[in-house]
Amino acid sequence: MNKKANSTKKVTSIAIKLNAVFVRKLFFKFLVIDVFLILFLISTWCIDAEISFYGKFVPDAKRSLDFFPIESSTYKVVWDNGKTMIKNASGYIYIVHRVITAIAIIEGLSVLKEIIFGTIKIRRTLRPLDEIAETASRLSNMTFDEEKFQNLEEAISKISPDSSDEKIYTGDSELRGLEEAINNLLERMRDSYRQQARFVSDASHELRTPISVIQGYANMLDRWGKEDESVLNESIAAIKSESDNMKNLVEQLLFLARGINGKTQISCKELLLNDMINEVLEESKMIDKNHIYEYNNSEKIIVYGDIGLLKQAARILIENAVKYTDTNEVIILKTGVNEKGEPYFSIQDNGIGMDEEDIPHIFERFFRADTARGRKNGGTGLGLSIAKWIIDGHKGYFSVLSRKGIGTRITIFLPKPK
Repeated sequence: MNKKANSTKKVTSIAIKLNAVFVRKLFFKFLVIDVFLILFLISTWCIDAEISFYGKFVPDAKRSLDFFPIESSTYKVVWDNGKTMIKNASGYIYIVHRVITAIAIIEGLSVLKEIIFGTIKIRRTLRPLDEIAETASRLSNMTFDEEKFQNLEEAISKISPDSSDEKIYTGDSELRGLEEAINNLLERMRDSYRQQARFVSDASHELRTPISVIQGYANMLDRWGKEDESVLNESIAAIKSESDNMKNLVEQLLFLARGINGKTQISCKELLLNDMINEVLEESKMIDKNHIYEYNNSEKIIVYGDIGLLKQAARILIENAVKYTDTNEVIILKTGVNEKGEPYFSIQDNGIGMDEEDIPHIFERFFRADTARGRKNGGTGLGLSIAKWIIDGHKGYFSVLSRKGIGTRITIFLPKPK
C-alpha cells in the first residue's frame, strides 16, 4: 500500500513539473504574440497616417512617437524638405490599449486554467504509464512456483512439431495465457512447415515433368534419331522447349525465394502509370500477333513504385490472358483511379474464365484451376504468385472478376500517392 502511495506521489510530482514547464512556455508565447501585435497595429497606423498626409511613405524621414501620457500622445514626422506632420495618437493608442488589455485578460485566464487543471490533465495522460510501471513492479515482486514451470517444460518437451493436433495443456489456470501463446506459435510454425513441404513437393513435381520429357526424347534419339531425320528434329525441338520451360521455372523459383528472403529490393520512384502500361502494350503487340489489343487510357496518373517490377506484374497478367484467349480475340488494358483515389490498371480477356471457388486460390504457387488451364498452355503456375509478391511489396491489392466461359478481368490497385 505504501509503495502504491509513493508511486502516486511520484506521478503527481512529475505532472506538476511538466505542467510548470508548459505554463511557462505558454506565458512567454502569449507575451511574444502581444508584443508583435502591438508593434504591428501601431506601425500600420503610423504608415497609414504618413501616406494620408504626405501621399507616400518615405523611409528616411525623422519620426518620433510620444506615448505618455496617453491623453496627449502624438506622432511626429519631419521630411527632408522641411514638411512636418504632428498627428494626435491618443485615440488610436487608447483603442490599442483596450484591445491588448482584453486579449491579455483572455490569455491570463488560459494560463490560470492550465495552472489549476493542467496537472490533472497530465496525470490522466500519464495514467497508462503509471499502470504499466505498477504492473511491472507487481510482477517483479511475484514469487513463482518452480514446479509449475517444470510441468510446463515437460508439456513442451512432449510436443511433436510435426503433429497437426497436439497442443500444450498443463491444467493450471495461471499458465493458461502462456499455453495459448505457445499453442498459437506452434500452429503458425506447423502451417509454415506445411506450406514449405507443399512447395518443395510441387516444385519437385514440376521439375520432374520436363526432365522426364527430355529423358524420353533423348532415349528416342538414341534408338531412332540417328537414322530418322523427322525423329531427330522432333526430339531436338521438344528438348529445347522443355529446357526453356525448366529454365523459366527455376528462374521464377529463385525470384520468389529471393523475394521471401528479402534479397529482392523494391526501388520506388515517381512514374506515370499510363506511360508504363502503354510500353507494356507495345511490347505485347510486337510479341503477340494472334490477339487484338485495346487500351482504355485515362488522364495522367502518377504512382510511386518500382517500374521494373510493376511492368513484370503487368506482363504476367497479359501472358495469362494470352494463354487462355482464342486467336483473334480481344485483350483489353485499362488505367484509371477509383472513388477512393487509388490508381489502378486492369487486364481483361474473354477467354475460358474460372469457377468462382477457384478464384481465391489463383495466387497460390503451382495452382491450376483445371486441366484446361494446365501445362499445355505453357505456364509454370508461379506467375500470379510472383505478381502478388510484387504488388504486396507496393502495399497494393488485387481484384479478380471471372466467369466460366465468359472471361477474366484482373485489376491491380496501388496506394494513393501522397
